[in-house]
Amino acid sequence: MSALQTPVAGGIVLPMQQEETEGVFRQMVRRFLKHRLAVAGLVVTLLLILIAIFAPWLSPHSPYEVTAEFSAAPSSSHWLGTDQVGRDVLARLLYATRVAVTVGFGTVALYVAFGTIIGLWAAYVGGWVDMMVMRITDMFMAFPYMMVILVVVSVLGPTLWTLVLVLALFSWPSIARLVRGSVLTLKQMDYIKAGVALGLSTPRIVFRHILPNALAPIIVNATFGVAAAIMAESGLSFLGMGVQPPTASWGNMLTDAQSITVMTDQPWLWLPPGIMILVTVLAINFVGDGLRDALDPKQ
Repeated sequence: MSALQTPVAGGIVLPMQQEETEGVFRQMVRRFLKHRLAVAGLVVTLLLILIAIFAPWLSPHSPYEVTAEFSAAPSSSHWLGTDQVGRDVLARLLYATRVAVTVGFGTVALYVAFGTIIGLWAAYVGGWVDMMVMRITDMFMAFPYMMVILVVVSVLGPTLWTLVLVLALFSWPSIARLVRGSVLTLKQMDYIKAGVALGLSTPRIVFRHILPNALAPIIVNATFGVAAAIMAESGLSFLGMGVQPPTASWGNMLTDAQSITVMTDQPWLWLPPGIMILVTVLAINFVGDGLRDALDPKQ
């Protein structure tokens, strides 16, 4: 049973404990709102999610439409110009936001769910199970991360969902070790021992009383993981091993910047996707910093 709840007859929680829990939540929100960069980062992140959802309605052109204007400079008809095949850069930038949001949040959702379950199971059961799981996580963490991903993607094919699955496959060990460390500490707490003595079932103890108290580091790690996944996707797409044209991605839009001529004479081809990557990663990292401060029990 959690430290913030006290049972009474019939399993009802006293209003005092409910008010105390709400007070703790308000304190966390207040600490987060004091972090101005975190609030700004949250606004930018929400804006990016809205752009990803409403991209078809926000885009002035189709991202696949080829016009006769090749590498045209920004104008009233094409606000950010066109690329080397005549496609509207703004339209491709908006649709590329969908790819970034899908990869970032999809990857984190998969590896956080899997890593959390593995870490909970290993730490609570302990013994040879814990040792075996930790050796497997050590093995995954010993792989050269990017090299293995490049090999796997080249074998399976560079598609969006392949990227999500492969990035999640090699990201879960970090969250599993984090959860394991938290659970090893929490399982020694008096309220957990009391739950065991009362005969509560293992799933109830683990998912209702241990997991909620281990959520803070999981949430912070997941936030930084979104930024890392977006960076990894952009890098793989830039190398030609990620999202493939004609599907728009910030990474494959930057591929055109490999030419000195493009970098000097056609900045509209690489500056917008570069700025989007920079702003997105900074915004999500600022949110992570704010959550880390807000959820810190020492505050």
